[in-house]
Amino acid sequence: MSPQASTTLYDIPSGSKVRIRHLRAQPEVNHRLRELGFCENAVIRCVTRGFGNVVCEISNTRVGLNRHVAKGIVVTSFE
Repeated sequence: MSPQASTTLYDIPSGSKVRIRHLRAQPEVNHRLRELGFCENAVIRCVTRGFGNVVCEISNTRVGLNRHVAKGIVVTSFE
């Protein structure tokens, strides 16, 4: 992924480290994600993907997200 390119958390490969660009889910989902630490400019790592779910690590905590939520998190490469 180039530094300017953005994609969703659901589309990145396992092991990738990315920075959150913005959230585009429902307002109440965005609010809950921010409570969990998924804020703009936060760095997250995709630990694993499977069966439509994504497990990622943010602030030394692993969080599992379903594909609909993961597709609402727009990310860019972490430099």
